[in-house]
Amino acid sequence: MVGGRPCRAFLTAALFVLSSAANADTSLLRPFKDDLFAYPAALSSNTGGAYTVIDYREPRDINQRDEVPEKRVRAQYTDTGVRKVQQDLMLKTDVGDIRHITVGKTEGARIIVLYLHGQGGSRKQGVDDFTFGGNFNRLKNLMAGNGGLYLSPDFPDFSDKGAAQIAALIDHYAGQSPGAKIFVACGSMGGALCWKLAARKDMGSRIGGLLLLGSFWDDSFLASPAFKRRVPVFFAQGSHDKVFPVANQEAFFRSILSKSKTYPTRFVRFETGTHGTPIRMIDWRGTLNWMLTKTP
Repeated sequence: MVGGRPCRAFLTAALFVLSSAANADTSLLRPFKDDLFAYPAALSSNTGGAYTVIDYREPRDINQRDEVPEKRVRAQYTDTGVRKVQQDLMLKTDVGDIRHITVGKTEGARIIVLYLHGQGGSRKQGVDDFTFGGNFNRLKNLMAGNGGLYLSPDFPDFSDKGAAQIAALIDHYAGQSPGAKIFVACGSMGGALCWKLAARKDMGSRIGGLLLLGSFWDDSFLASPAFKRRVPVFFAQGSHDKVFPVANQEAFFRSILSKSKTYPTRFVRFETGTHGTPIRMIDWRGTLNWMLTKTP
């Protein structure tokens, strides 16, 4: 019955489905240079795709990608216009003054991502547009282009004082963006702060995901508030990491799944990659989009 009620009912149902699909995607991040930052070929995958081995090759993924290897990526990988929404700020709190760099919306953000550097790093590492293959520039542009906020802070140590300052920083910006999902990425020794935040009642009940990049494990996570909430955890590790051996991190990943086969966790192993490889190679958009679909 063309033009009759059945046709109109069908069209109404179809429009509802399309509208629902569109609405379901509104929380996900729109692309930024996805073709340039896509993972190389997968060598293998198991545990239902939660564990993947990526074909990393230094001649291709550093030497061909960088104009000056490990110091300056080629121009097509970056867009420095994002610096217009970048600020170097100081937040005064009860646990100390916190120097930090913001990129994007400091109020009303829909997603907040923090990067916590490792030993010898600083807030400037996480906003360097040209090192690590331009991957921090991509993260900055993803946040700025998707109504988000990116934070790269200094902190005094990788122990309780550092965790208290990061918690205060999160509390401040979460208060200005109460609807934001919060994700914490920790590079190398910065992982100590990821695990400490997960263990805190205030942060374990607030953060939406943890990203461990060339970092280490902490068995106490399995009893933490974050674990009980099923906060997504992403691991990325180079197979030739001499600082934190990949086998130990893989064993911890498996221990999470042994506790709960459906726990939202993923592991990406970069074959032949070294300690800094995960920061260079992580697909920020793909990982954060996965977390946005899993965050409690």
